[in-house]
Amino acid sequence: MSKAIIDFFVNVPIFDRINGEELRVVAKHMNIVELDDGEILFNESDKGNYICFIVEGALEVIKKSKSGSEVLIATLYRGQSIGEMSVIDDYPRSATARAKEKTTLYILSKSAFDMILERHSKIGIKLLKGIARLLSYNLRKTSNRLTEYIAPLS
Repeated sequence: MSKAIIDFFVNVPIFDRINGEELRVVAKHMNIVELDDGEILFNESDKGNYICFIVEGALEVIKKSKSGSEVLIATLYRGQSIGEMSVIDDYPRSATARAKEKTTLYILSKSAFDMILERHSKIGIKLLKGIARLLSYNLRKTSNRLTEYIAPLS
């Protein structure tokens, strides 16, 4: 299993600065989860304690509006991840993740992430930087989308 995980992560941006030997260390701590079409991975406001990487299939990211209706925020596909914030902070999930079709995920738990940081600090730092780059990219993308909805200053 670990070779398949390593081969997959070579093309995932969070891991782009982690070499093969270091990926082997991370791969030892991954679990596989399979979801059926429509199955919920987690709900908005659930406790978050793992990050997910989509191997096959697709996940819909859904947020409840103030009126209680569901709003589709994004659809994530192979090579994308969800739950990055949950391995860094202790806040509840900010959205619901639901399988759009049969989906396979690699899961890295917060406890495994913390153990990698503690025992393999060089790998942990690279992993943290990868997550920080992704979160920064997502924040920039969100900021750009917000400008479409905010009135100009003048």
